[in-house]
Amino acid sequence: MEKLPAAATKLIDMELYRTFLLIAETQSFSKTSEIVGRTPSAVSMQIKKLETMLGVSVFAREGRSVRITAEGEALLGYARRILMLNEEAVSLFLSPSVEGMVRFGAPSDFGTRHLPNFLARFARSHPGVNVDVSLDGSPMLAEKFKKKELDLVLYTARPDSELARRGETIFAEPLVWVGLEGGIAYERDPLPLAVSTSGCPWRRAARIALDKAEKPYRISYTSFHSAGQEAALVADLAVAPFPASVVEPPLQILDERHGLPPIGDYHIIIEQRPRSGRATQAFADHVVECFRDISVGRFGSSATA
Repeated sequence: MEKLPAAATKLIDMELYRTFLLIAETQSFSKTSEIVGRTPSAVSMQIKKLETMLGVSVFAREGRSVRITAEGEALLGYARRILMLNEEAVSLFLSPSVEGMVRFGAPSDFGTRHLPNFLARFARSHPGVNVDVSLDGSPMLAEKFKKKELDLVLYTARPDSELARRGETIFAEPLVWVGLEGGIAYERDPLPLAVSTSGCPWRRAARIALDKAEKPYRISYTSFHSAGQEAALVADLAVAPFPASVVEPPLQILDERHGLPPIGDYHIIIEQRPRSGRATQAFADHVVECFRDISVGRFGSSATA
């Protein structure tokens, strides 16, 4: 047998790829060490090993912050594809063969923020399952579930609400006030709000917080989708209650320093119809696992409405 050149036998371990991706996503060695259950020095050693193998620096350390280098950017796409293919190969042999239809309901903004990734991952491990998706507001989804039009539903709810008691909490995150960086909308009196339509738990939580703080406000802009609310924020016409994880420039989080009271957390609830079948159970388990990955920083940001 012909002996392969030494360079061809230099393969990168999957754990190095995973650590590299986590640091790229969290931009922090310390956060990554908490996620993987290793010491920061062990994580640094993993990246040092990776860089030694490749002969390049994949991260630039600037004080306490971490910046991915051009070489690291080039590796990023390969790492994601390699881990995805590894997951797909393992699932092919270890996942049970499941076929069928899942009638799945989720809040509307979930469809643009997370659903494509959730579906793509599920399709690789369960190609025989079709998912029929219904996107709507949480109260409307609850009605459809009651009418037996859906097998599996996600709701966005306040912790003490009726919706929160319908199923199992699989994700929780703080709601925060959001406005334009350097904007002045929060200084206006009464406070102008950009919110979703009536029945939205984010809208209700914001109003309860402002009422308790006795802070005057008015509903200035209403949009069923968060993109419409963001437009009012970028124009510096209002502030809005959003999940902390979705806040990106040119928007910023506003707090007590801006005269705004804490809002509290929101929960994502999952409810499954009893005896709904193996396909529904498989997708329900998958959704729970995806939100677990989000919680530890492996799956990007989260938001539903």
